[in-house]
Amino acid sequence: MIICSCTGVTDRDIHETIAWMRASDAHTLITPGKVYRALGKAPRCGGCIRLFVERMRSDEGLGVPGDLRAPAPRCATAESRAG
Repeated sequence: MIICSCTGVTDRDIHETIAWMRASDAHTLITPGKVYRALGKAPRCGGCIRLFVERMRSDEGLGVPGDLRAPAPRCATAESRAG
């Protein structure tokens, strides 16, 4: 499905680019601008951005990697103050 008619970006392009970016650097922050740049393109009119972001959000590879989602350890000093 064509997502950006100005540049011809498809939903498949978006998903493949996210997979490539995640495989290249598991901790990278993936943004619409980075996806466009990775495809060698740039947004023009901006009419597609809502659909573009929706397609990005539907990709499982977009989320924060599991090792970065783990809760931070609690500070012993903060615990001693609370108790």
